[in-house]
Amino acid sequence: MNIDYPATAAAIAALTAGEEDVIALMATVACELHHADERFDWTGFYRVVAPGLLKIGPYQGGHGCLTIPFSRGVCGAAARSGEVQIVPDVAAFPGHIACASSTRSEIVLPVHDAAGSLIAVLDIDSDRPDAFTAEDAEGLAAILRDTFARGRG
Repeated sequence: MNIDYPATAAAIAALTAGEEDVIALMATVACELHHADERFDWTGFYRVVAPGLLKIGPYQGGHGCLTIPFSRGVCGAAARSGEVQIVPDVAAFPGHIACASSTRSEIVLPVHDAAGSLIAVLDIDSDRPDAFTAEDAEGLAAILRDTFARGRG
């Protein structure tokens, strides 16, 4: 079953109402998204912890890479470019970092706070090839805006 973005967004909004702690928000978003769609094999955040460096944050699924420089991988590309990365086949992505051998496709979105600063990337991996669409990018981006960029977080 694919995710129902409006229902998932409403659930996340209800669960996070009044919460301002960014880690608590990330943990809740990761959990809700991960359990909302069977395509999502690993769902989590890599937080910006220093210039050009991401560190693993709240996530659901198997172990992830602990740190990722902006110069490497799909997460680094999203952080560096500020653009959503949809990768239908991770084996064909130059510089892909294989944190899990089961990953076949991936979507990564930049996460901005209310001031517009990059605070993290949301990384979702699938064990299925070509699992993500523009509809996923739109639905996920809306959830991230509503959760992190609307005057809180």
